[in-house]
Amino acid sequence: MKQRLALVDCNNFFCSCERIFAPSLSGKPVVVLSNNDGCIISRSEEAKALGIPMGAPRHEQEGVIQKHGVKVFSSNYTLYGDMSARVMAILRESALETEVYSIDEAFLKLPGEFGEAEARALRAKVLRWTGIPVCIGMAGTKMLAKLANREAKKRRVETGGVFDLDACEDLEELMERVSCDGLWGVGKRLALRLAGLGIRTAAEFRWADSRQIRKSLGVVGERMWWEMNGVSCLPWEEIPPDRKGVMASRSFGTPLEKLEEVEEALAHHVARASEKLRRFGLRASRIDVFLQTNRFRAGEAQYCPAAGLNLDEPTASTSELMGQARELLHEIYRKGYRYQKTGVSLTGLVRAEAVQGCLDLDGVRKAKREVDAIVDRINQRLGDRKNPVITRGSMGSKHSPQRWRMKSGQRSPAYTTSWRDLPVAVLGGGSRRV
Repeated sequence: MKQRLALVDCNNFFCSCERIFAPSLSGKPVVVLSNNDGCIISRSEEAKALGIPMGAPRHEQEGVIQKHGVKVFSSNYTLYGDMSARVMAILRESALETEVYSIDEAFLKLPGEFGEAEARALRAKVLRWTGIPVCIGMAGTKMLAKLANREAKKRRVETGGVFDLDACEDLEELMERVSCDGLWGVGKRLALRLAGLGIRTAAEFRWADSRQIRKSLGVVGERMWWEMNGVSCLPWEEIPPDRKGVMASRSFGTPLEKLEEVEEALAHHVARASEKLRRFGLRASRIDVFLQTNRFRAGEAQYCPAAGLNLDEPTASTSELMGQARELLHEIYRKGYRYQKTGVSLTGLVRAEAVQGCLDLDGVRKAKREVDAIVDRINQRLGDRKNPVITRGSMGSKHSPQRWRMKSGQRSPAYTTSWRDLPVAVLGGGSRRV
């Protein structure tokens, strides 16, 4: 039986998450900003219709935002991650196998009887259970499923958000309408190379000579050619491969000059990175720390140092990694600069069960593991992974104003992961709260 795949993509995902808990925003323009409220990274259909471009700095669009009453949100990745997990859990119930491609996309291996009616039922189920609208594209390979999803989105009114490429009667006409840079994996540079071969549309790419494609674009290009001709060549990753490294870093809410404030920001990042190691059952063999000034401020002195070291024993201990990070930071910090960013990178990752341990005669290592486990549970219950309430042994001042924290003045509550932020429904004119 021929393989059947689907690509399920959430529509304007970040904006859709915000609308779930603010139904009054339905039909109104909404945008979500990047870290530090810098650039626009998600737009509702209404915001797109106003001409607000993706990735535009907010200050450049302030006039449009004010004129049309665009609702602006700071990014709330805790909410988005939780809503993504809920969507993916629903998709897994209908698929033979699932590959989570990104926070808002997943490839599904479909049962043989799964057709357009089943896809529409799945789309309705996701919307009913989570409030997130999705589009579904079905075909025999990943590239064709991506193309089908593109059609489902572009012709949403006509398709109802579902498009089956295998059932398309005017497939050649569709392929002729799609330029090469509209294909999955074909960027501007690759599109220019294809144009040099006289290939400008998906149809022309599909009917090109495979030998010419391999000669000009290599094995990767030939695999894409086979995918476009219905032969599956791209690997399926139901279980994500082991991580090669873990990085935690954010730009500061305001430039910092004092070592104590930079230390506290770095402690926060080390806490996040070490928790992630423990969550995935990994240990790090190397740690690197870096600092950056703002390269876009031409009138300021620039300094972007980094330092690292190989650890004697792979570890995921917050306190051990903080101690090493502190030493590295002191090694590279220099007075007289306005720092914009710091971060930590943990590499040389190995599975925890593969680490050859040392004798723990005084029980210190065991005690550290127990404390880390307690801190993780507290942070999971009272905070979130992006903003732990306890960073343990903070290197900075206990009374710091935390000017390093990101700007997020328009962030919505963590409705689904924090008891404090649970939505409250009021019944009977306010006499009863549930």
